[in-house]
Amino acid sequence: MRGILSLAYKLLVNDKAKFTALLVGITFAVFLMVAMTSLFAGVLNRASATVINLGANVWIMDPAVQTVANTIGMPDYVLDAARSMDGVEYAVPVYSGGALVKLADGTYQSVTVVGLDDTSLFGRPQLIQGKIEDIYGENAFIVVKDTEFRKMGNPRIGTEFELNDHRGVIVGIATVASSGLFGVPTLYTTYERALQYIPNPRFTISYVLVKRRSPADITRIKRQVQALGYLALTKDEFMDKISAFYMFQTGLGMNLLIMTVMSFIVGLSISGQTFYTFVLENLEKFGALKAIGAKSRELILMILFQASFTAFTGYGLGVGLCALVIWLAKLRLPDYAAMITWWNLGLALVMVIIIAAVSSYVGVRKVLRVEPFDIFRG
Repeated sequence: MRGILSLAYKLLVNDKAKFTALLVGITFAVFLMVAMTSLFAGVLNRASATVINLGANVWIMDPAVQTVANTIGMPDYVLDAARSMDGVEYAVPVYSGGALVKLADGTYQSVTVVGLDDTSLFGRPQLIQGKIEDIYGENAFIVVKDTEFRKMGNPRIGTEFELNDHRGVIVGIATVASSGLFGVPTLYTTYERALQYIPNPRFTISYVLVKRRSPADITRIKRQVQALGYLALTKDEFMDKISAFYMFQTGLGMNLLIMTVMSFIVGLSISGQTFYTFVLENLEKFGALKAIGAKSRELILMILFQASFTAFTGYGLGVGLCALVIWLAKLRLPDYAAMITWWNLGLALVMVIIIAAVSSYVGVRKVLRVEPFDIFRG
């Protein structure tokens, strides 16, 4: 068995031109597939940034909400009802909305303002400068140091700005798990200050954040919230809802799907055609092996080994190249959202296995039909 595989390897790599063409085709296809799906994964992750950063077990919202940025205000009685529900340890309001701030140099910048519950500050970010208690000071805001931080003029503690003719002061600089998707800086303040500074409709609670007593209480909480006419979702369910919105209700998901399928077709066509040509050029060698007693299953094993070796080598090179390009892109473009996840790698691996299977099938059919008599007669 080892001799058969060693012979298959030598037949494959000795024809350097064909071997290189096979590797380039699969590497390019894997690179495109991983790049497209990684970009989609990064966009979805950033679209759920507020959900990830606040980290609540359960989110109560208006049923019409589709993304975390698409807030619909709820009346105060929803918060009071949530606090009295069975299975709820505590519930707090949170404000999330957009605003326009005027910087010290006179320029204007759009921002996302997150108003945390005044009592608990539930969902507060991790500070790298300043003290969290300072958020209770007059006009106090905390700015997130992420890829959009520079758009606020790289503020320091004590930096002032205006928000709807109100004075604002940076009292802390924080870091969060995920940056936002829409290219705007994020400011944290207290819930009451957010309502005071930003014009709002009659209902002002964007979401009610709930901590359940135990995982078994989630179903009970959902039923009670539904009875009020509102929707309760876990953190993962809310993120899935946001992902579904961007995937099926915007052009983003379909466009990336088309690009991924095109990458697969390119890889399949290049590798299939090149591997078929490789088998044709080595048909005499396979016929000679058959003449000296090689069994059909041994020839099939050789073809499978050659196709698999090429496919998995190309897979590794494609993933490595994509990781390198993403790393270089993030060095020059901080807003670049691509991220490689396990499902990106798994999807590309499945497609590479399909490419290897199709290429093997094409080669096996040709090899099994060859007769030693035809080879020696020629």
